[in-house]
Amino acid sequence: MGKKDASATRIPVDQYRKQIGRQDYKKNKPVLKATRLKAEAKKTAIGIKEVFLVVVAILFLLLALYALFYLKLTTPVEPREDSDD
Repeated sequence: MGKKDASATRIPVDQYRKQIGRQDYKKNKPVLKATRLKAEAKKTAIGIKEVFLVVVAILFLLLALYALFYLKLTTPVEPREDSDD
């Protein structure tokens, strides 16, 4: 029982540290909130890597479409025979 009673009363130094901690937390609360919001914005923002991948995919599709039309619309050129005899 002696230990329980001893832990119930706090040492003045511990009380002082806890009070300083509370005041410090109150001061830093807006700073912490701003940092958290900045980190969340960074997570949700579209990165350069994603933009680059989308641009490359679009260029690849355009190139494939161009190649398809080029192969389908070009006809083999047959040599012309002039019969001016």
